[in-house]
Amino acid sequence: MVALQTAAAAGLTRIGLQSAQAVEPAAVETAPAIVVGSGYGGAVAALRLGQAGITTLVLEMGRLWNTPGSDGKIFCNTANPDQRSMWFKTRTEAPLASFLWLDVVNKDITAYPGVLDRVHYDNMSVYVGRGVGGGSLVNGGMAVTPRQSYFTEQFPAVDATAMYNTYFPRARTMLGVNTVDPTWFESTEWYQFTRTSRKAATNTGLTTTFVPNVYDFGYMQQEAAGTATKSALAQEVIYGNNYGKKSLDKTYLASALGTGKVTIHTMEKVKAVTRASDGSYLLTVDRIDNTGAVVETKQYSCTYLFLGGGSLGTTELLVRARDTGTLPALNSSVGAGWGPNGNTMLGRANHIWDTTGANQSTMPVMGIDDWANTDNPVFAEIAPLPIGFETWVSLYLAITKNPQRASFTYDSASGTVKLGWTAAQSAVSVAMAKKLFDRINSANATVYRSDLFGTPSKVFADDFCYHPLGGCVLGNATDNYGRVKGYSKLYITDGSLVPGNIGVNPFVTITALAERTLERVLAEDF
Repeated sequence: MVALQTAAAAGLTRIGLQSAQAVEPAAVETAPAIVVGSGYGGAVAALRLGQAGITTLVLEMGRLWNTPGSDGKIFCNTANPDQRSMWFKTRTEAPLASFLWLDVVNKDITAYPGVLDRVHYDNMSVYVGRGVGGGSLVNGGMAVTPRQSYFTEQFPAVDATAMYNTYFPRARTMLGVNTVDPTWFESTEWYQFTRTSRKAATNTGLTTTFVPNVYDFGYMQQEAAGTATKSALAQEVIYGNNYGKKSLDKTYLASALGTGKVTIHTMEKVKAVTRASDGSYLLTVDRIDNTGAVVETKQYSCTYLFLGGGSLGTTELLVRARDTGTLPALNSSVGAGWGPNGNTMLGRANHIWDTTGANQSTMPVMGIDDWANTDNPVFAEIAPLPIGFETWVSLYLAITKNPQRASFTYDSASGTVKLGWTAAQSAVSVAMAKKLFDRINSANATVYRSDLFGTPSKVFADDFCYHPLGGCVLGNATDNYGRVKGYSKLYITDGSLVPGNIGVNPFVTITALAERTLERVLAEDF
């Protein structure tokens, strides 16, 4: 964060926007390259363009998270959420909606450009990060590389050898991926919940595996020892981590700003894109203040345009551009191939002697890996429930091999982009998760928890996801390197390229694909 704070002081980012009267568009600002979004794909693009000496502007709709609140912390925790928690909501919308069927999880808050958003569509809502660093600010940091066989299945035209020998290692190094010390893991109270879930999996004959993370486990051990300020051990995760986590603002984006070629404008949302007669791209952008009011409408132009707004942001922008006629040559694959990475959340009730612990780290470090089961492939994260007292609850995020896909469409009557995902498509993920966890419950004589997701007796939370993927699938909406078909010098670098499912947490894959794209584009297109 130091690099970004220094950059802000030097005027390299635009922060702290004040309320003002909306005005007519000013003169067009021009940059050789513009990157839309500062999540994983956008951050890679910003760094590699800056290193190549190309003056680059990054447009981010969220804020730069570098200003402490009244409690002295930049981010709030899950137990005491305030306005910093969510993007212009008046009440938090946490994935766990209740406990013992009581509405004790979510809190009323003041509307503000908070760090986490829950975007609602019919039958599905999607969690996304808002701010410089995108989803890296709010995820659990699980930095998992997919099985090579499944990567090849999903990306048959991509050289998997190059991905696994070059781009995945490059991504992991830049992201700061590390692993928990197994000896410490076995003894610490903070992962008792994981060991209890591992015991249940082992009793079922299932395999568990450690998974790497971008949280600094050396720092976490200091937290546990009382020699460092607690973050992952202080219920910090979905609303941001104040310490320990290597989010993009501390890795890729800090390095990008360090090139001296990259500028980040915050609180600016791209609402339209078109192409001028000279081949340059013209972006119309709304600048908002802390109330959400549009205080200025701006225009930017660039020769090279990189879209890193995520599966939702990039796809919505391009679907709108195609169907309103501003980029009419975009093909029919734009908007297609979307999926929630098979996400389904559930909880199990343990026996009274199988405690999960009052103290729980918010960073998951283990998963149940049954992906090789060809009849029912599932990878299930062992998730924390860090509420400060013993619950006897084992919580999981199941990633299933759900083949269902949906499309985004533009609704001209409302001027909005809609997602055609159905409850029946979610039911496929539920059936797969249930098949696995029925085995676990049977082997351990345990039952599901039905008090966690708001609706009475709801066992499987299948109406939200953490891992939105697809919408502009690689090789369909784009060529094999993310170049958008129909337009030159227009690129996609984010999760919209991934065809709906990758079997694990997707951000390492997104980062590695972006590294591959930027290497090729810089060599051939500039």
